Formats: sequence, structure tokens, C-alpha cells
Amino acid sequence: MGTSIDYNALRAQTMGSENDEEAVTVNTRALIDKVLARYSGEWTVLRELLQNAADAAATKVTIKFETLPSPSIPVPQTTEPSSALKHILLHHTLKRLLVTNNGQPFGSNDWTRLKRIAEGNPDETKIGAFGVGFYSVFADCEEPFVSSGKEAMAFYWKGNSLFTRRLQLPETYASSDTSFVLDYRSSTSPIPGLLPLCQFLASSLTFVGLEVIELYLDEWKLLRLSKKAAPTVDVIVPKEVETRTHDRLMRITGVSRETAQLDAEWLNIVGWKPVSPTGMDSGWDSHITGKGSGPTTSLRSFFSRLTTGPVNIAAEKAAKEEKVSQKVVFEDLAGLSKATVFLRVSTATIRTSISDSFSHELERATKKPAPQSTRLALLTSSFESVVPNSSNVTDVFASVLPSKSGRIFIGFPTHQTTGLNAHISAPSVIPTVERESIDLNARWLREWNIAMLRVAGIVCRIAWAGEMQLIKDKLSRASNTGNRNKVSMEDILRVLPEAVHALNQFTFRESTPSNQVGEIVEEAFWTCNKKASIDILSSCGILPSQQVRIATEDLSFVDGIPVLPKPLMEQAKDFVDKLTNIGIITEITVSDIKKELEAKALTGQQLGEFLKWLVRKARSSEVDESTIRSLLEVTVANDNDSNSGQGRVIVLGEMKHFINPSRIPAEVPVPSTTMPFKFTKSMSKVELEALGWEDLQLVPWLRWLVENTGGRGHLPIENDLTASPSFAASLLQILSKQWEGLSQSSKATVVNLLSSRTVMPTKLGLRTPTDSYFPNVKLFDDLPVVSGLHNVKDKLLVALGVRKTIELGVIFERLLIVSENNSVPSEGKWSHVDLIRYLASVRDDIPPDDIKRLKTTPICPAEVGQDPSKGSSRRYVVSDLFEPKDTLRSLHLPILQWPGVYRSGSVDGKFLSSLGLRTVPTVPELIEIMARSATEGKFALRDHALTYLIINHHINGYASYDTTSIATPYLPLQGEDTKRLVTPSQCFTNQRAAVLGFELLRSDLHPHALKFGVQSDPPMLDCINRLLKRPPDTRRNAKEVFGYFASRLAEIKDEHVQRLGGASFVPIFRATQSSNDYLNEKLTVTRYLAPRECFLGDSQTYGEIFTFVDLGPEANSFLLKCGSKHEPNKLELAQLMVREPARLVTVFQSTEKYLILLRTLADSFPILKKDRELLKEMKRSQFLLAYTEVPSKPAKSGTTRRAIEDDFDEDDEDEEASIRTFQLASAGQITIVDDIISYNLFKDNLLAAPQEELLEDFYLALGSPLLSALVEEQPRVGAIDNDQRPATKLRKRVMERTRLFLNDCTREIIKHDARWLEKNLKVEAVALISLRRSLKLTGRILSHNESRSAAVSQDQRKGWILSITADNYDLFEVSQALVHLLLTRPKPQYAMLLDMFLGTKLEKLRARGYNVERILRQKAAEARIAEDHRQKQLEEEKRKIKERETSWNGIQAQVAAREQDKSANMPGLFPDSPEQKKLGQDDRRDISPTDEQRGKRPRGLFSEITKRLGFEDGRRPSQQLQNLVSNGNGDGLANGSQKQLMAPPPYSVEDAKGAKRHNQPETVTAPHQLQQNLLSAIEASRAHDSSTIFSHPQTNEVKETNSYCDERPGRDLSFFADSSRGIKIFLSNNLTDKNAFMRANSSALNDFASILLDCGNVFALRVDSLHIFYDDSGSTIGFNRKGSIFFNYRYFENLHLPNVQQGVKAEALVYWWVVLCHELAHNLVDDHSSNHSYYTENFVVQYFGKMMAKVAASSTDAAAR
Repeated sequence: MGTSIDYNALRAQTMGSENDEEAVTVNTRALIDKVLARYSGEWTVLRELLQNAADAAATKVTIKFETLPSPSIPVPQTTEPSSALKHILLHHTLKRLLVTNNGQPFGSNDWTRLKRIAEGNPDETKIGAFGVGFYSVFADCEEPFVSSGKEAMAFYWKGNSLFTRRLQLPETYASSDTSFVLDYRSSTSPIPGLLPLCQFLASSLTFVGLEVIELYLDEWKLLRLSKKAAPTVDVIVPKEVETRTHDRLMRITGVSRETAQLDAEWLNIVGWKPVSPTGMDSGWDSHITGKGSGPTTSLRSFFSRLTTGPVNIAAEKAAKEEKVSQKVVFEDLAGLSKATVFLRVSTATIRTSISDSFSHELERATKKPAPQSTRLALLTSSFESVVPNSSNVTDVFASVLPSKSGRIFIGFPTHQTTGLNAHISAPSVIPTVERESIDLNARWLREWNIAMLRVAGIVCRIAWAGEMQLIKDKLSRASNTGNRNKVSMEDILRVLPEAVHALNQFTFRESTPSNQVGEIVEEAFWTCNKKASIDILSSCGILPSQQVRIATEDLSFVDGIPVLPKPLMEQAKDFVDKLTNIGIITEITVSDIKKELEAKALTGQQLGEFLKWLVRKARSSEVDESTIRSLLEVTVANDNDSNSGQGRVIVLGEMKHFINPSRIPAEVPVPSTTMPFKFTKSMSKVELEALGWEDLQLVPWLRWLVENTGGRGHLPIENDLTASPSFAASLLQILSKQWEGLSQSSKATVVNLLSSRTVMPTKLGLRTPTDSYFPNVKLFDDLPVVSGLHNVKDKLLVALGVRKTIELGVIFERLLIVSENNSVPSEGKWSHVDLIRYLASVRDDIPPDDIKRLKTTPICPAEVGQDPSKGSSRRYVVSDLFEPKDTLRSLHLPILQWPGVYRSGSVDGKFLSSLGLRTVPTVPELIEIMARSATEGKFALRDHALTYLIINHHINGYASYDTTSIATPYLPLQGEDTKRLVTPSQCFTNQRAAVLGFELLRSDLHPHALKFGVQSDPPMLDCINRLLKRPPDTRRNAKEVFGYFASRLAEIKDEHVQRLGGASFVPIFRATQSSNDYLNEKLTVTRYLAPRECFLGDSQTYGEIFTFVDLGPEANSFLLKCGSKHEPNKLELAQLMVREPARLVTVFQSTEKYLILLRTLADSFPILKKDRELLKEMKRSQFLLAYTEVPSKPAKSGTTRRAIEDDFDEDDEDEEASIRTFQLASAGQITIVDDIISYNLFKDNLLAAPQEELLEDFYLALGSPLLSALVEEQPRVGAIDNDQRPATKLRKRVMERTRLFLNDCTREIIKHDARWLEKNLKVEAVALISLRRSLKLTGRILSHNESRSAAVSQDQRKGWILSITADNYDLFEVSQALVHLLLTRPKPQYAMLLDMFLGTKLEKLRARGYNVERILRQKAAEARIAEDHRQKQLEEEKRKIKERETSWNGIQAQVAAREQDKSANMPGLFPDSPEQKKLGQDDRRDISPTDEQRGKRPRGLFSEITKRLGFEDGRRPSQQLQNLVSNGNGDGLANGSQKQLMAPPPYSVEDAKGAKRHNQPETVTAPHQLQQNLLSAIEASRAHDSSTIFSHPQTNEVKETNSYCDERPGRDLSFFADSSRGIKIFLSNNLTDKNAFMRANSSALNDFASILLDCGNVFALRVDSLHIFYDDSGSTIGFNRKGSIFFNYRYFENLHLPNVQQGVKAEALVYWWVVLCHELAHNLVDDHSSNHSYYTENFVVQYFGKMMAKVAASSTDAAAR
């Protein structure tokens, strides 16, 4: 939005005005119609009257419908009551409704409220709330009548207003009853449906205090309802129920229960449904109740005949029953029927606790205070609630019994359902106005009603607890009668229907029409209990739901868990589903089953069922392994043998295995942890494994048998495998059958278990397998050979250790005789060769232990003297010998003595290889040979070993040997010393490594160096250590050493670089000079530096202050790697300059070089400032260069600024430059020159920074102050000048040109933009300005005074003010003052640039290339904005006109209707009679304003305008104003003789004499038409499109009257210029010197243009439609030329210019505004006729308020100045 409006102040101003106050009127009939629109429900009138009776404490209400007989159908001539009743019901119409109650008569307050709408009963205990219910009687009754006690009141209408009259009744009419007499407006109102009416009355009697309701139709008593209640019983509220609502607004203090009995007697005609002759319903009842058969019903009936199914069958059955019932009723329509119902009502007493603000809001909405206590009742039907006495019992009480869905009663039933089968009576619930719904919209009412609904939910929960307690008492009595401790299933089934009834009664469904009501009640029902539980019927009686479960399957093995009976779950499915959804009751869980299993032992049958259930759950993944294990651990079963009668206790927690008969026969003994086969035989392996049991494997079973042998277990002797050959044989058969399927580990376990035990049946008895032999071993006859085994595989016997060969010990004992010293075979049968050959033949049968023994037994001799035929006397282990090969003999290795040819691929060779016969020597063995031979001088053997190692390096796998572990020296070195040997890690092959003193391998071995483990270069760490220990001392040595390191740059790691970078090993040389001043070639080392301390190459910039070295490209690359740089970085340079600034200045001997370094630091300052320590040092250190100026000649004292500036204008050749002396200083000691004028004044006392922008920014960042910050300027201004036009003009130019100036400035230096300047800067013209500059230095203050023409100062009240001298101001000084506001660091060039912008015209700036189009576009944009604002004003005027037109048409239509009623034709009046013609002529008269109407304007309207504005001096302007409105000459206003200044009368004497009189009053012009004409006149104004105006004078006679004449003088004008406000100025062509005129009157013309624009803004006129002209003669004040309006400057100059120049504009505004009204009227009427005067006056009247606001604002401004 635009401007912010203070509406509080505006309202206070409105209330403080002295205008007349007006009361708000109400159309009573329309109001009642709108109220009745909200009371569109059924039986609204009866409900409201019953409510009034209940509020009056009535006990009986009588309702009587009086009827009118049919005018067309006669009364039947019979005395039969049924026929009479039938005729009345079908053919009579309603005449009157009479409702009488015996309550308290009306009091005075009651009579008062009865005639006041919306003033309800203030008693909070009463039902009535809004005070509009009684007015529902006007729906059918036009003028109701009320009689109560000794008074009566009649209602009647006068037009749209309702009136009442009261009467004091005579004693004969006085009665204690209250009667409402309602005469029906229409005589055709049908009799309402009797059955719905009776049902409504029955439900209305439920909760109110009424006891009897009687219904009459004429003299027939159709219905009598009565109510009586049993004594009240207090209900104990369960402790678990929270009686306070969540919001703590209400608390239940007590609950009582009572049983109510409703009796009904009615005539049978109440239930009769008339049938038409076609057999269809006549529609009487449906017509009355609004449920007639329409198109939808017909279509539904049609399509229902096309479908078949249970629904149609049920509908047909119901139709047949209905037909039979209607037949019985029709036989005796006057017969009497009776019925009785019993209802259970639970009433809660509620205590409210609300805040005062809450109570106040409720009382404001309901017109009664909030009750401190209230009641809420819950009506439910008991299981035996209905006692039928007739077939129609369910019809009359259909709405009383909450069979489908209960309703909310607020005294009487509403349309809002509760969502459950219970009625809720809550008199304190606040309904909507129509009393059909609960108000859940208004904030305070919503909170109150929600609290009441929550209380209803709590009461429902308490009632539920009562129902469950009744059922529990019945079950307790039944169990006590049978002397039983537990409730039987028969008892449960006996009370099951009652429980189902209770569950269905409290099953919540969606409530209508607001589902939120049911949700709130339900939420409170479930959440009011402190525990998440609810009492409910189970198989064990009434228990909390947390103890009850839902059985989804048959679990007969745990019959002690309380579950919901299956019929209960089926018949009350919705309630049970709700319990499960909210988690109050759950299905049977594993924990429940576990708890039951812990409590008892299972039988054998139950155990089988349990295992089947558990297997099924496990396979479906409904239970996990841990759950299964926990169930099995607590399960115990009794397994009784039916044959033996003995039993066994089975603890399932100990069971781990089951028997697989395909693996282990079922009849064999098994461990006690194995489940008996009879319980698992019907289950699959997968199912049993799902229980966590494992298949009893062969190995565990075998282990168990082994562990229980020898009487250690309970096994009998026949099942002992170490004692019973037959059982052992059967066991071996079982093992043999499954041997192939066993894993290797299982086989090893079997072998481990049986190999050491006597389980093998042999011919010599049971033996261990290792002592047994296969039957085919017949070398000796006394061997224990296996026998008695059938179908046992050899693989099993072999694995167990049954031998196929004889033991080596026996062989050694019996076949190979060896001497005691184990030297040579003496008389043995076999040699070592024969033994090898025998063993090789039976290799596969030799046990592994024997093989191991053979590998460790010395059985073979070695060759002697490399002769294969001779063997040594010593025997060797086979693994100590080598194959008999020549290559191995040459190495002097121990060779196996083998006569004949030895083949490694033969059977014997392979067997020897398996025993460890060696084929190649190892690397350590070869090294030992080479080292020993070199020591002994056998160099040939050493070289042969080296050659063997080289040749067989890859063949024999020597490459895998770790050469770094070799500690024996064996490698020869390069050089003459052949005896010196080293290890592979002590020599290298790279020749350049020798520069560091490392040993080199013999050159002929270099190609094979890697085979020996010799590296090319020594480790880098060793190289670095040697370098640092002995740095190079010559330039050549340095190049070689550093070059070697450069060749290995890739090997230098970061940790090496870190160490080398800080170590001092780089030699710094100094050349010595000879006597002839030439440098010697030999350089001497002066010092060693670290690589980081020196730089590479040569630098002219930094060579004098840093150390540079150059050892060649290769060596330099190594130093570069170690941290040397080609030149120092900025951080190092800064650190050096901070530490040693004086040394650098001394070295450089030039300030320019030092400035170059400073510029370098300035460029890199963003990086340098990240080092905080360095930044602190830079701010403290005196390393910055600054200068002081020593003038060549001293300045004269008293030299002013203007003189100094004049000096600047002199030629540069004549200037004598001052001398600058530089010195080092810290940042705080140096001043940045940003004000050249102040510097010139105080430069003798300043230490200035170099005037370079880069260095100035650098110095500023380090803390150097700006000179402008040190110099304080104190402008002093004189008095404010009266003429502020120069200031206004300058401010406009400043605002315009600063945009161009700032466009050339970067964003970083701009402090304030043009928008800020426009909002905050004011310009004032003053008499004089002086400026005092003060420089604050340490310990002293220097000052200087001078006069200025412009200065900027800040005022706390006005903000920033630019003061200028009124007579003459310097734009450069203006610029100097402004740049300090616009820029952060103003410089002299910026002031000169701004001066150029301010002093140059836009055309020249455009010629110089500046973008001034933006300024021109901005001016155009401002004009467009003004035009848009004007158009919006016009649109707003049009909208108001449209609204007035609509309102006018409505009023005129009502007037026309009333006039038409009044002017109705008299009986017998002919159409052509004079009266009729007169009426027709009057109706057709024009509504446009006549001349007479316009002439009868009030004479004193404009004569008093100037007097109202305070212009009472009677001067000429007042006369001109009167003349302007009343008359004028020409198409403009003329200033003629004194006669012309007189206002003409509204009409002449002749006009008065000849005026016609009309009998009928004339119609007036519609206001919207008049305003539309005025707006059209405004829109018709336009700009003049020609530069000249020329017309001849002419005069027109006005025919309508002699008092007007229209004289138009001639004109000869030409366009000359535009004013500053955009108004065109035309000058007379007779004017001789137009330029001189404009120079003399330019300011005054602008003032005149301002006045005209203010007047035009009142009408939202376009600016270009207003024009100024000047002629030096003539009487024209203004004229209108085709919509272009011209005003004469000459009149403004003579009448108003002096006052306007002094700031008094009110009189000028009023004068020229009336002139403008006059000229705007010419857009509608050309001539100066009465029509023109009429429109002129209406312009003044319509826009008078806006103009006065403009005048008031002008006067306020003048007063402020």
C-alpha cells in the first residue's frame, strides 16, 4: 500500500465532529425473513414453543390443530369415527395452531423480551439463548397472539415494521396457562404428517422437564405422551476415569442413573398411510414430511426391478409386512394403541472453571452468564428396554430409541447426531442460531462446546463401566449359585446378547452433519481412562482388556487364556475392530502362550498339537528363533506309555536333536537330548529344524556311544560297542553306509573316536583298528585279521587304521638286520636300495606315521670322493642328501650313494623325493660356499658358485629369497682389493653415488646386481645424512653432490624436504681479488645457508637484500625441491621490511626502490593480512615511507583559501615546486591526504602518505588516519533568507545531476546514493556562511577561518542541510560539500566532476556523451505516474457514480410502486378522462433539470463562500467570485463595468409572473446523473494542440431569458514557453518584448502555475489541459477552447501575487478554483445560460470538501513558515 493512514485518529476526528448523529434503522420484515431462513428445519415452531414451556417449568403442553373443511368435498354422511377422521386428514386444511402450557405466566421481563429480537433469556439454566426462536411463528402466521396469566399481546404489521399491543385481561379471560394462538397465513396449508409429528413430540419429551404432551386435531385427541422416572441411583465413578477435561474447563462431580418410562396412547390413524386407487402411496404422508417420490425415487424403483439379490428380497419382505400392518390399521382408524419404553438415563453434574475473560466472551455471545454448574444426560436403551403393546410400538418411539444413531439434545433434539446409539442431552451446549447444530466456529463458543462434548465422552465411559458391572454381577451370581470358582462357558453365552447390545450401543460411527462432534466425544471416551484398558466380556468373565486376548486360531493346548467369545467378535465387529486399532486389546501373543505353558504340563496329545502349532508358526516366520527357544524352554510334557503304564517327563528345553531314520535307525539307543521319534515322525526335517532342533548326526551319536561304553552310562552290555562284537559290527555297517557322505572333519572325528578303542572284530577277538590287518595281508600267519564284517567298505577300515602293510618296526626287526653301531648292513637280507624299492612298491598303503618315521630315520649313505660306487659308513637322513648329479657334485655337496643310473622320474626317485631328497642347494648354502672358498683362496669355486647362482636364479626360485637378511659378506667390490667382500646392502651400482663415499659392486656383476639384492643407489636417508655431515666445500663438489640428488628428486619425500629445507648445507662463496682487481677462479666458502634462506639465480630487484646462488640448472632443481625459491614471496618480503626497514633504505639508496616494495606489499595486502602476527607488526613497525613538504618560499600569513585556489590557476611553468623529504614512520604517525584544501592549510604540521591510491588504501588499512577525520569543519550560517527559490532550484538540480555523477563512481566508494540524498537532504538559502577548520594534533589544535558560499551541516531535527548564500553561491563549493556526503573518500577530482555536472546544461552533457536520457525518462515517468493517479481518481469517481445509480434506481422503484398503488384507477373511471390523462402526463415527464429548477438555486450560496473562508473585507476578489459563478461575458469570464460585476437574479420579474404552477411536485435530477455529467466535463478537458489562438469576437442572444447575454471577445495569442510545472504559457501577439516580459515574470508565472495545478488536482485534471495566457488589455479572466482551459496571468498578478509570494495562498486557491469550475461547466454548456450556472454550482458543491482540505493544508504550511 502507499501512505499509511492512522485510522484511530481518523475515527476520533469523526466522532468529535459536530455533525448530526443518526440511528440505524431496521427493516423488521426483512430481518424476520432472514431469521426464518436460518430456521428452515422441520417442526421449528413446535420446538420453540415446547422450549418456552420447558423454560417456564411447565409439566403439560397441549397442542391443537384447528382445521377448515374442504369447500369442494362434502363431509361424509356417516357417524363412523374412522370415516370422519379419514375425511379430516385427507381434505381439511389448517386454520389455526393453539399451543397451551401450564408453566409460570409471563412476567414483565418476559413480555419485554418477547417483542425484542435477539434478546434471549439471560437465565443460564434456561434453554433459550438468542431471543429469535419465537419469531419462527412468522413462517406460517402473519399476526400471532399470546395470552399468559392476566395479560395478552397481539402482533400486527404496518408496512415493513412490526408492532405490538398489550391488554390487561378481564377476570373472565384470565388464566394461569400460557397460550400461543397462531392463525395460518394461507388457508390451503395441509395437515402435517401425523407419524413424524408424534415421533418428534415423543423425542421432545425425553430430556425436558415436561411430563405430558397431548396432541389434538380439532376435537380428536390423537396422541397422549407421559413420562415418569424411577428413583435416582448414584453411580460410582471408576478410579481410573479422569473426570476433568483436557483443557481443565469442566469437571464431573457426580453421576446418577435413573430408569425412565415413556407411555404413549394414540389413535391408529397416526400410523395410517393412505393408498391411491392405483395401489401406490397417495403421497399424503410423504408430501407432508418432504419425502415424496420424485424423479430420483422413480428411477431408483425402475432400476431396482432390473436387479435381483438379497436387498430386493428384504425390501419385498418388508413391503409385505408393511401392507399387512396397514391393513390392520385401516380397519380401525379410530382405534387406540398403546406402547411403553424404558430408558436408562445417566446424568452427570458438571462444575465449570473458566476465566473471567472467557466468561465475558460467552456472555457477550449468548447474552447470559456462563453457568458455574450444569448437567449433561446420556440416554441409552437397556437390553430389555421395549415392552411391546402393539404392532406400532417402534413407530412412535422410533426417534426416542437410539437404535441407529443418537442425537444431541439441547433441550430438544437437533439435527446433529452423536455417532453412537445414545442420545446426549446437554442444555448448556451453545447451538447455532437455528438450534439445529452445535456452534464449532466462533472461538470462545467452540472451546466451551468442545469441553461439553468431552464431558459427554467421559459420561459415556462411566455408563459403559456401569453396563459391564451389571453383566459382571450377573456372572458372579451364576457362579455362586453353581458353587463354582470359575465362570463357565454356559454363563458367558447367557449374558452374551446383553454384552453385544452394550458393545454396539457404544460403537462410534461418523456423526452428521458435523463429523467433528462424534470425533470429540469418541476421543474423550477412549482417552479419559488413566490406563489404556477397558472392561469387556471374555471367556473368563468381565476383565480389563489388557488381560483379554483375541483368538485368531484354535489353541486348545492353552485353554486358560481369556479371549473374546467368537459370537461377540462377529456380532460386535466394529467395536472389536476399534479396540484392536487403538491397541487396547491384542491378539494372543507368544508371551501369553509362554505364560500359560509355564503354569501347567502338557499331555502327550497337547504336546503334539503344540509342536504342530509351533512348527506352523516357525515356517511362516511369525516367530523367530529366540521366541521358539523361549517357548520350548518352559514347556514340560508327560509322556505315558499305554503299554507299560510308565511315563516319562519330557523337558523340551533340553531337547536338541531329532532322529532321521534314513541315517540312524529308530530302534538304536539315542541321547536323552533327542526328541522321541513318535512325536516327530509326522514332521518333516525342515519343520523340525525350524524349531531349532538339529538332525542327530552320526558323529555326535557315535561320540555318545563311545562315552557311555564300559558301564559309564545306562546302556546295556548288548549295546556296548567295545564289548559286543555284534553291536560293533552293526555300528561299522551304519558307518560304512554313510562314510562317503561324511565331511573330512567328521571322518577325522570318527577315526579319532574309534582308532584307539577295541571296536574292530578280528579272528583273535576285538582289537583296535591299528592293530588289525586286512584279510589279504598274509606275510605272517599270526596277524589279527578282520573277520565277521559284511558290507563294510575298505575305505572305512583304511581310515580307521586297519593296516594293509606290515609295520616298519617289524620290518626293521624281521627283515633288515642292522649292526649295533648303525654303520653298514651285515648279513642283512636287504640293502638300503632294496628297502627303498620295497617301500616304493607299497607307498599307498604306508601309514602317515610310518612315512614320518622314514623321513627322520638315517637309512641312506652318501658318496665318498664324488664316486658313485662308494658309500660312506655313515647313514644320513634322506633330506640331508642331494640327487646324484654332476652340477651338484661340482659344488662339493653331500650326494646320495646310488649304484647304477638314478632317475628322478622313476618310482624309486619319486619315493625318495617324497622322503625329502634334495635337488638344488639353497641360497644360504651357496653363500656359505662362496664365503668359505674366498676365505680359503679358492676363487674358482667362489666364481663357480656365483655363476651357478646367476644361471639358476629363476630356475631354482632364488628370486623369492630375501637378500636383505644376508649378513655374510660374499660380494667382491670394484677395485684392486679382491679379498674384500661385502654384503648386498653395503654396495651399489650407480657410479654417481661414489661422490658421497659409497662402495660400488664389481663392474662385471652390475648386470646381475638385482639377483644379488644390490641396489642402484643407497637409501635417500643415508645420502642425506652424509650430505649434512660433510657439506660440499667447493663449487664443483656442490654441483656434483646437488646434481646427484637432483637425479633422485622423485625419491625425496616430504619429511626429507622438511629436514633439508632447514639444514645449512648450501655453500655461499666469495671470490677473492688479485692485485690487478681480477677475480680468482678459486672461490672460498664464507658460510652455509639453508635452502629456504637463499634464492636461485640472480635478481636486480632483490639481489641487494637477499642471498642468491646459482649452481647450474640440475643442482638448482634440487635446491628448489628443498625449499629455495627464485625470488622471495610477499610474506617474506613483508617480514624483512618490517624487521629491517632502515637497512633496506640504506641498501637501496633510493626512495623510489623502497616505494616499489611498498607497492608490492600493497598489492598483496589481502594475503598478508591473513597472518595476524605479521599484521600486528606491520601496524607497529616504522617501515612506511611518508613525506613532509618544505616550501620553496614561505606562504604569506593570512593567505585565504581563495588566494590559494587562485594560485592553483597559475601556469605550471610559474609554479615553484616544494621540496619533499621522506622518512620512515609507523602507520599511526602518517596522515592520508584526502582534503587538499585542509592539507595546504596545515601541511607544515603533517607527515603525509604518498598520494597514490594503492598506497593510500594500504596505509589506511594499517591504521593511518584520513586528514578529513582529523580536521573538524564547523560551518556557521546566518539567518534563513525569505526567498527560498534558489534553494529549491538548486535542490532539484542536485537531485537530478547526482545520478549522473554517481553513475561514473564505483560502488565501493559510494557512501550514499541518490535516493538517500533525496530523502535526507534539505537545501536552505541563508544570509552568510563561515567555515572554521580545526586540526587536532597531539597536545595542540590548529584552526583556520574562512567565508564560504555553501556548507553541509547535520541537524537532529531536520537532518542533513545544505546551506547556500542567497545572493550568489559557487557550484564548486557546493560540490565540495556534497562529495563528503556521497563518497566514502572524496578526492579533489570528484568535486570538480560534480561541479561540471551541476554547472552544465543537459544538452551539453548529452553532446559530451553522458546518458541524460534517463533524467528525461524519469521526468516522463513522473508525468505518467501523475496521470495514472489522476485516472485512478476518475475511476473511483465512476465507481461511486455507479453505486449511487443503483441506490437511486432502487429508491425510485419503491416510490413508483407506492405511487402506482395510490394512483390506482377509481371504479368507473374512463381511460380518456382528464384525471387519467393528467396522471399519464405526469408519469411521462422528463427527469432532467428544468430551467426553473436551476433558476431556483439558493441565492446566498456563493455570496457566502468568501465569508466562510475569512475573506470579509469586501474587496474586489469577492465581487469577482460572485460574478464568476453567476454571470460572465464571452466563452470566458469578463471583467467589465460595475454593472457586470453585479450577480443577476435567479429569474426576472416577467419570469416570476409567467411561471406555471404544477399540481404535482416536480421530480429532481438523479444525483448520479448529475455527477456523471460533471465527470464527463472533467474528462473532456484536453491540451491545446496549436501554438496560436485567434478568434473574432461574437455575441449570442440567449432566448430563454433576458437576463443573460453571451459575449465572446476576440483573442490573438501565441505559445512562448513552458513553466517549471509543465503548464504552457501563451503571450499576446501585441506584446512588444516578450523576452523581457518572461525575464521579469518567470518566478511569478511559476507561482501561478503552482496555484492552477493545486486547483486542477481537486478534479484530477490532466496537467496539459491547463494553460496560462497574458494579454495587456481585455476583460477575460479565463476561457475554454474546445476543452482546453486558459487563465489570464494579468488578473493573478494584480489580485494575488503579493500574497502568494508571502506564502498566503488560500484566497488565490479559492478564486481560481471557482474560475476553473466556471470553465469546466463550459465543457457541458457553451452559452452562459441558466444551465451553465446550474452545472457551475454543482461543481462547487460536489468538490467543495476536497478544495477545503487543500486550502486547510495550504494555511497550515503558511503558518509553519
